[in-house]
Amino acid sequence: MNLLTDVVPLEENALKVALEDIKNGSKIWEEENAVIIVKSMMEHIGTTDSELRDQLIYSSFYQFILEKNYLNDELLIELLDMCLNDLLMKGLGENGTDTVFTRSFTSLLIGLILGRDNKNSFLSQSTVYKVKDELIDYMNAEKDLRGYVSGKGWAHSVAHVSDVFDELIKNPNVNQELYFEILTPLWNKVFVSESVYIHDEDERILTPILEMLHNGLELKEIEYLIQNIPSELGMQKQQLEEEQYWMLVANCKKFLKSFYVKVSEVDDLIPLQKSIAKCLSEIFPN
Repeated sequence: MNLLTDVVPLEENALKVALEDIKNGSKIWEEENAVIIVKSMMEHIGTTDSELRDQLIYSSFYQFILEKNYLNDELLIELLDMCLNDLLMKGLGENGTDTVFTRSFTSLLIGLILGRDNKNSFLSQSTVYKVKDELIDYMNAEKDLRGYVSGKGWAHSVAHVSDVFDELIKNPNVNQELYFEILTPLWNKVFVSESVYIHDEDERILTPILEMLHNGLELKEIEYLIQNIPSELGMQKQQLEEEQYWMLVANCKKFLKSFYVKVSEVDDLIPLQKSIAKCLSEIFPN
């Protein structure tokens, strides 16, 4: 049963008022209006109005899904289908357009649904695997790497989907056999040469990687990737324009320095510091 199919969504201003009223307590959540509110939130999930998108739609979804349990399992599965089959891939491959807000905030909604499933399992293993596959495809193909967009707020596609991968890794249906498949798109997103990450994307990419290490990913897998960075940069240097190459180097350097600090906080991961330090010395010899 599709609960939202024939529902006519509210316009942005009407949705804004409705969510503000719920947020400040002047109106209570009414079951008869639930599908209208939710359909409207999905309709405007990628609005360029940052207050509506971030402070109202996303924060309300967080409250409705994780804090209040307002949305039942059936509705959440329908929302997940909408995310995977339409919204997550909207405009994928574009760069500098407003569709990034839809993709990025759709990924956050997927993360909330996974977070709910992590608390009280309601998604099938096949559904979780589909989420994994779609997230990997999305991460690989996302070209719009902007963080904060003036006048429109946070796009932050890479940071947001990295947060979602963190929730995915915590899911009981995801075992260590899937880790390398998940690790690859995360690791590859460090090696971008179109721009320099300036809004802590490196740390957000690290979060799910550290979660995998915590859950049993072997250090040698990461050591191998770290050791391969200098040769990868050497190959890229032959193919890229000089400006692009130095943006790539800046992203790698920032990532490795953040990684060095993060592993210093966990006794079991301290051996990685040696590999990271060696890699940095090869990239930037004295």
